[in-house]
Amino acid sequence: MKAKLIEFCHGRSGDKGDAANVGIIAYNQAGYDYISGLLTETFVKDYFAGVCFGEVKRYELPNIHALNFLLNNTLGGGGTVSLKLDAQGKTLAAALLRLEVDITEKQFNEFTKNKE
Repeated sequence: MKAKLIEFCHGRSGDKGDAANVGIIAYNQAGYDYISGLLTETFVKDYFAGVCFGEVKRYELPNIHALNFLLNNTLGGGGTVSLKLDAQGKTLAAALLRLEVDITEKQFNEFTKNKE
């Protein structure tokens, strides 16, 4: 079956100067294990091709089932100088959460367990 990350994760994003900070948080350990294998630095860099022009650095926060990505050279100089519509990168987590993935129904049930 197909599912969007938003069905078993939530996220937040914002700015760090010219870099965007994107956090994706799974609802449980099973979802975290899945996104840990899927959302590599290379995958996220490719997903944001045309938006992110610098290095992508991934930070793992397994105790809260989260991955945090720093997308360098993404915000056109940062919020105070950028002419970009989303100069603070607030929509980037929402964009990543719209990623559609192929998973089994069993995985979907595991990933959405404890979803609040």
